[in-house]
Amino acid sequence: MTSPVRGIDHIGITVPDIEQATHFFENALGAKVLYRSAEKGDGNIDNKSQGETLRLYPGTEITAIRMLILPRGPGIELFEMHAPEQQQAARASDFGLQHFAVYVDDFAEAIARFTAAGGEMFTEPKPLSFPAERGEGNAFCYGKTPWGSVVELISWPSPMPYEKYSSARRWKP
Repeated sequence: MTSPVRGIDHIGITVPDIEQATHFFENALGAKVLYRSAEKGDGNIDNKSQGETLRLYPGTEITAIRMLILPRGPGIELFEMHAPEQQQAARASDFGLQHFAVYVDDFAEAIARFTAAGGEMFTEPKPLSFPAERGEGNAFCYGKTPWGSVVELISWPSPMPYEKYSSARRWKP
């Protein structure tokens, strides 16, 4: 039986300032605004309904929603929300979604854009270290956005060892 799933359509990220986040993703990842679902003050958001749909903390207000598109890959839906009890972005050791990865062809350029846009890199690129992923030039590094979400930059120009034993393949933009 084939799966009804094709792949990731978009990821949703809650941000403290939608203008800052839009600027960051435009400059760091080459994203473009695809459309604006709701903007501050346009009255286009039913916070009660959204709160029930998303199971938001009581009293949360969504002030803006935008869909961005990456040059090649899934969309990024930004939600500017403000709540009575709001926590910082999750760390990799916390439960739930911890990061998303973008495939890059040039680490130096990707890192320069990421940091120029206000992001902070955790390390320089390192070789992919799991035996199933190793290969010449296969590498990764992590950084965080100005509001604390974690983003991985990854590249695997060489075949991975697991490919010798499986016909399944990782999706590659």
